[in-house]
Parts: sequence; structure tokens; C-alpha cells
Amino acid sequence: MDEPYYRRDLALIHHRGFGFHADMCAPGILRLLEPVRERGGLVLEIGCGSGLLTRHLVDAGHRVVATDASPAMLDLARETAPGADVRVAVLPDDPLPDADAVVGVGHALNYLPDAAAIERGLLAIGRALRPGGVLALDLCDLEWARARGPDAAPRGWVGDDFVRQMATFVRQDDGSWRRGDERHENVLIDTARVPALLAGVGVEASVRESFGGEELPAGLRVIVGTAAR
Repeated sequence: MDEPYYRRDLALIHHRGFGFHADMCAPGILRLLEPVRERGGLVLEIGCGSGLLTRHLVDAGHRVVATDASPAMLDLARETAPGADVRVAVLPDDPLPDADAVVGVGHALNYLPDAAAIERGLLAIGRALRPGGVLALDLCDLEWARARGPDAAPRGWVGDDFVRQMATFVRQDDGSWRRGDERHENVLIDTARVPALLAGVGVEASVRESFGGEELPAGLRVIVGTAAR
């Protein structure tokens, strides 16, 4: 990608400010992955970002391949979770390694350019799961827009999708501030259609409100599934 999402400054801001989401989701994900850890299986993480969830996976004893489309995020992930195998992977077209589990938080697939690309990404993930493999990831549903109401539209909605134009300010060693700008477009999908899609590649999945007992924002859905043996 010529200008990947989360260039250096925004990657650092996200790393320092949003660890709470990974911390909140990690207990439920780790419980889902207990059978994988017991057999020493490989966990593939998509959209690993700066390694905030990766660190939990590694600390729990998992073998982890952590992937992201942002080189700046991956630089941080190598520092945050040095026990992981950290790699660039840009869905839906980059090849994925076979894995005993695929996990992801931060709705990485919603950053893809359209619903068709998200579906292709989900199919690629499903095909990467080995027999009996576990799937656990989050996605932004169409309800994300509905839950925020019509007043949100002038501030960044384009149809059913959410656009964010962000200015970043990072203080330099000499006391000055460096400014940067990024535009993020999140494509929202009807997550109710995901189980049928994944069934086509042998993954039995369901849509849930959380990975465990955590409370997620309205419209953020969790997809949990198992690949056929």
C-alpha cells in the first residue's frame, strides 16, 4: 500500500490511547483459544496493530503469527510482543498461513474498500483455518450507523459507511509539534450474513455481542466459529 492506514504518528497515538479495547477483549478470546493452546496450535492474528492483543496471546503461551497492513503498526508490534512472528499481510489478496485459530480485534476487515472485499477477506480467513480451527474476530455491523443516529451523518457518514478525517499532533524532542492528517473509511456490513458466507468454506460461525463478558460499543459484533474437522 502506498499510504497505509496508521502511518507513524497515528499508529503511536492509537497504541498509547486504545489498549483498553484489546485488554477488555483478551480474556474472552483466550478462553475460546484454550483448546488451541493445549495442542500447541498456531494462532494467526489479523489486523494486529501495535501488538496490544498479540502481547496477551504470547504471554498466554500461544504461538502467534501477527499480521497487519501498516508497517508503522508492525514496527510497534515487534516491540510490544517480541515473541510473535510479525508480518505484513494485506487482505483480501495476500496469502495467509494455515492456522489453528484466526483472531482479530479492532474491526480490521471494515477498513477494506467495499463489502465485496470484506467478503473475500472472510473467505480467505475461513480457508486458512485448519480442521477444528477456531475463529474469533470483530466486525462493524450496519447498526454502528443506526446506533449513532442521524445527527452523526454530517460529521462523517457517507451512505452506510463511516469516514474519519483525523489530524495528529506529536510533540518532538525540541518541543515543537509535528502535524499529520489521515482519512479512514470504514465499510459497514450486515453481519447476519457472515455465518452463511463462512459455511461455504466449512466454518460454522455465529454472531455474538462479545467474546466473553466484555461490553462492546453498539454495532460492534463478534464472529465466533469452528472449522469442520
